[in-house]
Amino acid sequence: MIDQPHPSQGSTATVVETELDRLRPPDEARATVLAHAQPLGIESVPIAEAAGRVLAEDLVADEDVPPFPAATMDGFAVVAADGSPWREVIGAQMAGYVADVEVTPGTAVRITTGAPLPRGADAVVRVEATEPAEDHVIVHQEIVSPGDNIRQVGADLRRGGLVLPAGTMLGPAEIGLVAGLGRNPVPVRARARVSVLSTGDELVEPGEPVSPGQIRDSNRFSLVAALRGEGAEVVWSGKAPDEKEALRALLTERIAASDVVVTSGGVSMGELDLIKALLGELATVHFRRVFMKPGKPLNFATAGEDGRVLFFGLPGNPVSALVSFELFIRPALATMAGRRDFDRPRVPVLLAQDTPPTDRIEFQRATVRVTPDGQLVAATTGGQASSRLASFLGANALLVIPPRADAYQAGERVDALLLAPPLGPVETGQAPRS
Repeated sequence: MIDQPHPSQGSTATVVETELDRLRPPDEARATVLAHAQPLGIESVPIAEAAGRVLAEDLVADEDVPPFPAATMDGFAVVAADGSPWREVIGAQMAGYVADVEVTPGTAVRITTGAPLPRGADAVVRVEATEPAEDHVIVHQEIVSPGDNIRQVGADLRRGGLVLPAGTMLGPAEIGLVAGLGRNPVPVRARARVSVLSTGDELVEPGEPVSPGQIRDSNRFSLVAALRGEGAEVVWSGKAPDEKEALRALLTERIAASDVVVTSGGVSMGELDLIKALLGELATVHFRRVFMKPGKPLNFATAGEDGRVLFFGLPGNPVSALVSFELFIRPALATMAGRRDFDRPRVPVLLAQDTPPTDRIEFQRATVRVTPDGQLVAATTGGQASSRLASFLGANALLVIPPRADAYQAGERVDALLLAPPLGPVETGQAPRS
């Protein structure tokens, strides 16, 4: 995976602090998070509100679909073995009911797509292969075989068969299958209730004037968007006070009302990094630092009476916050929702440009494209500073750059976590544009 050896760190005051402050490889940190992410409860929602939710129980077909043999196109229902081109049209079978008519040799019944096959018929001749002749139809198709243009009973779904396993995200096709089996309401996992807090007296709300020394709060809005994109219910978001007792009261309140609490800022080594200080009092801290760039000062804790509330103290730099969200919070939300197969695809790519060495596992924002000969080539999205949120613009991958003393050369192979499908193609030998 992405675990790499790293230098041992200096000792701290106590054994507990030493373990908490140990630089965790990203894979170890992720495993710790997922070990504490427990599936949420089950609720029933109307099918009209089930899109984007996660199925909580196996969906098993309790009937065949279709429940009757049906025409797959407009035409005439006939007896396949009847060799006569002339057939008397004795009725019509439309979708939605069963006509009281029986097809015999020398006869035919007009039929529409999706309509049940009339008694006696075993084939449908498409209308383009026929010619009307008063109350008869002339069949121009020389060979008609039993089953032609017929969707047989259970062709789509067989009774007793597994249609969708629990943990499936309900997209358009899945919702259609649920509806086709008549399931309403639908059992789904509850949405994670998440509170988002940004810290720092220097933060100003968007739309307000900025004084010297102040910046606009962007992290909170990026994180809320990311959370909602993963199906979470953001129950509260706002700016946290930079006063210890007021912050303690707010954190206590949000822990009690949430499944997940996400903060940005206040987790480094400064005197005003109050989130880090209060976590030790309000929660069980599992780690405080991760051997990665960006996102090193990441605090993870569990809180609440039963320890089911996940607490993520993210760094204040915007890129650090979003990379940490992708690597740790997104998988936690998916696990809590009971989702299956939520990991991002991890693929080898060729670097399009030289890349400086790094002392930690670095997750660089990049655009991955496909060359005409099928190679995946990755170009970073410009400057990779943890403060440069624009580095996420156009990125469809995070490059996983292991630590080493020497620079990486263009053409070397590294792994990439695909956030979206690769772009392309580009001409072989050309550096792709980010």
